[in-house]
Amino acid sequence: MNHCRSLAPALAAIFVVACVSVPPGSVPPGAQPGTPGAAEPPKPQAPPTTSPNPPAKINLQGFPLPYRQGYADGCASIGAVEQKDAVRFKSDGQYRTGWMDGNALCKKR
Repeated sequence: MNHCRSLAPALAAIFVVACVSVPPGSVPPGAQPGTPGAAEPPKPQAPPTTSPNPPAKINLQGFPLPYRQGYADGCASIGAVEQKDAVRFKSDGQYRTGWMDGNALCKKR
């Protein structure tokens, strides 16, 4: 009986070490791309929309131009090629919001 009590701390330490997780986005040693835990490669990039009247399947009349352009780019990004102006995405809140809205809504279709 005392033998089991002396093993408890050692087993607890082993359990804690075994539960340590791998940081998100890193690939564990030996993991193959495309398997769970492997980082996804970035999508190829397409030029962003610069049209003052970007195509959209919904009425975006009344929204600012950066939002409409971001929406069109986000919607166009649901395929194999990502369409995004990375500089504008980081610095222009209207473009970023439009891109995220367009991407999310077009994925649902």
